Amino acid sequence: MPDLRSCAPIARPASGRWGDLAIRAASAVVLAPAAVAVVWIGGIAFTLTVVAVMAGLAVEWLRLCRRPAGSALLYPAGLAYIAIAGAALLWLRDDPAAGRAHVLFLLLIVWAGDIGAYLVGRWLGGPRLAPRISPGKTWSGSIGGLLAAVAVGVLAAHLLTGGASAWRAASIAGVLTIVAQLGDLLESFVKRRLEVKDSGTLIPGHGGLFDRLDGVMAAAPMASLLALALGRGVVLWQ
Repeated sequence: MPDLRSCAPIARPASGRWGDLAIRAASAVVLAPAAVAVVWIGGIAFTLTVVAVMAGLAVEWLRLCRRPAGSALLYPAGLAYIAIAGAALLWLRDDPAAGRAHVLFLLLIVWAGDIGAYLVGRWLGGPRLAPRISPGKTWSGSIGGLLAAVAVGVLAAHLLTGGASAWRAASIAGVLTIVAQLGDLLESFVKRRLEVKDSGTLIPGHGGLFDRLDGVMAAAPMASLLALALGRGVVLWQ
């Protein structure tokens, strides 16, 4: 018989809902401007940053896979996932006409989705999205994150290029955000498989690099495929 408690609405004490908000916000204030600056500059600065982050992810992954619950198959699968995400980001930014706009758009909607999901999920609570994979995630948080990402995507598209199609920008933002949320769930599944709460402790309030970049790592290859289908120099939302 299924455990009906796993589908029950999440109820948290009001004081416990926002206990990590300050440290998460502080980390974001430090990291987000640095990330935007590197994307804006591009070139060797962006390449070296992506390579360094991918190396950090690889080290984090290998450390996780050494746990007793790990398996030999996880080693190559995780490293391939990291390599694909890194290559997608580098290829996406390398487009001299649309690369900067594409990567900034990608980061902004993933961040907006994360923030929206956190705030709405903690505020409203409700039925869990995937209780066996990630008990803390709710349907309200998922929908809130999607709406926040779409709204930010439309605004970002207009500011980045002007003349943007609002419907096209909203559609692209929606697709990428759903993929990012699936990436988040995938990381949660792997962590449960490895019996860990966080992938690391590098980023205060967030955990490790995987905890912070799971959405970007999933959405970057999708954004690259969309850009490849349209052709180099073509902005996704125009």
